[in-house]
Amino acid sequence: MSSAMDWSLFGNPAPLINMASRSFARLGDRQIKPLGFAIGQMPVLYMLRDGGAMSQKQLATLAKIEQPSMAQMLSRMERDGLIQRQPDPQDGRSSLVSLTRRALSKVPKVREALDSGNKDAFSGFSKHEIEQLVDLLKRLNTNLDRLVAEENAAD
Repeated sequence: MSSAMDWSLFGNPAPLINMASRSFARLGDRQIKPLGFAIGQMPVLYMLRDGGAMSQKQLATLAKIEQPSMAQMLSRMERDGLIQRQPDPQDGRSSLVSLTRRALSKVPKVREALDSGNKDAFSGFSKHEIEQLVDLLKRLNTNLDRLVAEENAAD
């Protein structure tokens, strides 16, 4: 048996992870759209809920989203009444972004909708298998973060 990886679509984990990610995004969008959210907003929603007010730059860095994309997302969220901006007392040139009461009140329903989708997606998986998958994906993301940082340092 060869130790070389099978690079066909279903023999390589990368395309499978990508396909699963896209499917989770479509499913999640359908589940939370009625609540006024999009799946791409979830990192911002949870970071602001858990970490309090942050600058756009902090949010972009933590969510691993380019600044222009974060600016567009925040503009849409502000338009939809999900976030508010206030001047940063430490830096008059920038503002701090925080969730509105309206957004905070919807977080439990968003979590419930996403949990329901996850439960359905992992139907037939044991608790142990899900824990293993989470551990493997955390390790994979750590490796990918390192590789991206090395590439950025080389630029």
